[in-house]
Amino acid sequence: MEQGLDKLEDARAVRQTVFVEEQGFRDEFDEIDPIAHHLVVYIENTPVATGRVFPGTGGEYIIGRIAVIRPYRGEGFGRIVMENLENQARALGAMAITLAAQTQARGFYESLGYQADGEVFLEEHCPHITMKKSLLHADSGTDSLDNIQHTV
Repeated sequence: MEQGLDKLEDARAVRQTVFVEEQGFRDEFDEIDPIAHHLVVYIENTPVATGRVFPGTGGEYIIGRIAVIRPYRGEGFGRIVMENLENQARALGAMAITLAAQTQARGFYESLGYQADGEVFLEEHCPHITMKKSLLHADSGTDSLDNIQHTV
């Protein structure tokens, strides 16, 4: 886990591939990147997934930019990224997590204990929904990254 993208070009590369080239987003990199904590998951020195977490307000942290390279989707890497970002947020004092989920990924986040909050909205051209999860009394079990090379 690193703060900022300066030392994590692989996080930038995964996001560029998934969000810009594949999904057509234009405003992928923003003013949050320098303050956020970023995670990259590698398989045999190949970056396959990334995400970031940063403080919101009132004990709430925000997780975002969860991306998994296409050939590695459905293999649990998104879950590994989420659980490790949640643990980082807990370590930083988070009481709750908020995220803006692409509506097509809503079921994935619900499987991790997130609940929709509000109406669907567009972020650039893509429908999203705000989702929240309380970390109070939540199980902090994390899939092991022992067999995966990663940056933590």
